[in-house]
Amino acid sequence: MIVYLPTIKQLQYLVALRDYGHFGKAAESCFVTQSTLSASLRELETLVAVTLVERTRRVVRFTPLGLRIAEKARRVLREAEELADMARAEGLPLTGELRMGVIPTIAPFLLPAILPRLRGRWPELKLFLREETSQAACDALHRGLLDCVLLAAPYACGEVEMMDLFEDELLIAFPPGENPPATIAAHAIDEHRLLLLEDGHCLKDHALAACNRPQLRAESRMLGTSLHTLVQMVDNGLGLTLVPQMAVSAGILDGTGIVTRRLDADQSSRRIALAWRKGSPRAAEFRLLGDALIEAQQPA
Repeated sequence: MIVYLPTIKQLQYLVALRDYGHFGKAAESCFVTQSTLSASLRELETLVAVTLVERTRRVVRFTPLGLRIAEKARRVLREAEELADMARAEGLPLTGELRMGVIPTIAPFLLPAILPRLRGRWPELKLFLREETSQAACDALHRGLLDCVLLAAPYACGEVEMMDLFEDELLIAFPPGENPPATIAAHAIDEHRLLLLEDGHCLKDHALAACNRPQLRAESRMLGTSLHTLVQMVDNGLGLTLVPQMAVSAGILDGTGIVTRRLDADQSSRRIALAWRKGSPRAAEFRLLGDALIEAQQPA
């Protein structure tokens, strides 16, 4: 008896539709036309003899069984990817595709310096980067959408292996015209002047921990959407904030009158780390990548 099984492509299309909730966006993410994706999913429904997705003009709604099958498909795809990873790990390291998530308070400051080095050392590596908040990146990692994540610890990323890379000191940024002492004690920071990133950015939690105020909830007027926004707010005299040394070294304060001071606190830095799923067959490759990131931070 011949049993016809769903294809990997059909499962990929189903998972993409579950993730995006929109045929056009799902097709775009899979690099196919919307008609191709839709036809393939109809073939899948015919194969399993059940309706997986209810289609209307405005809404894509998965049936209860469709939801269960989509999650099962996600696990099957992850296993299939691990098969390819096992084969790849036996060959030359860091060749082929690698999908890495990077948080916004690292990506623009570290990547320009390290990408040329990575291309020079591993010319066959196709590195696809995805800038996301820590939570979104960790979720994507566990769903198999990313292979590894470059983030700032401590952060609860779930069941992962994590390689510590280097410490990134947090500096206090003061508006132009102020002349604070060379070192600022955590208790001396005026929380009513403290500007923070909005929820979802782990730098906010690191900043509050550094100030010994982990429970402080910032008011709406104190929130910034990005580190660059916070810098502009401080430069315009709206308050003070904490900026990573990595960002300062990359020139985020260039063209401003902002002055920085060191922070005297137990948690005055964040730890940059590389994370990947536990048990990944590419763990040795990720450690090799981590070593290269460490080297890139060392003085020439």
